[in-house]
Amino acid sequence: MSIRVVLADDHRIVRDGLSALLARETDIELVGQTHDGSGAIRLARELRPDVVVTDLSMPGLNGIEAILRIRSEEPSVRVLCLSVHDDSRMVLAALDAGAAGYVLKDCSFEELALAIRKAVANQIHLSADIVGIVVEEVRSRGVLKAPKAQTAQATLTPREREMVQLLSEGHSTQQIADRLHLSAKTVATHREHLQQKLHIRSIAELTRYALREGLSSLDSPCHSAP
Repeated sequence: MSIRVVLADDHRIVRDGLSALLARETDIELVGQTHDGSGAIRLARELRPDVVVTDLSMPGLNGIEAILRIRSEEPSVRVLCLSVHDDSRMVLAALDAGAAGYVLKDCSFEELALAIRKAVANQIHLSADIVGIVVEEVRSRGVLKAPKAQTAQATLTPREREMVQLLSEGHSTQQIADRLHLSAKTVATHREHLQQKLHIRSIAELTRYALREGLSSLDSPCHSAP
């Protein structure tokens, strides 16, 4: 029986390339693909694949948030990160969210295929460059997880994290309201509450916070960096 995979990446050329490579594998079947975290959650819910391979920096809803929600809604679905980010904060945030592994985008396709197979076997796969980062964090902290008091995952609710990402990416109040099916007044209230909660006075500061916490990235299509 083939391993059923869903792919989430905001770059079409990456999706097309991986789709072609996965088609060569006799034991892996690509059953769906999407360009953002919201689509990854929807496809995980609808298709119930064995593995979701997701990028972390995606517009609208990032990969870490998608991992959290997929693991909460569909615990049998394994989620594998495929990312350019090799900093310890992002790696540990992804693992803490429930990722079954972390593969860097400069790896070979053979490594990604191996990671997919290991995920199905309930094994965690880390790219070689990531192993050292994780080991150093374990040695320095004594635990694998990032300190909860310092992470957006611990500080903010899922709705607040989504709001931070959309605001930091430059979406207007009305655009966010339309996207989340809320009133503009409710979005404005959320924004004021977030600024108070995070002790942030401007969108520029909110953008820096989102970048630091991995909730957004500079390559987001509508990102307006400070």
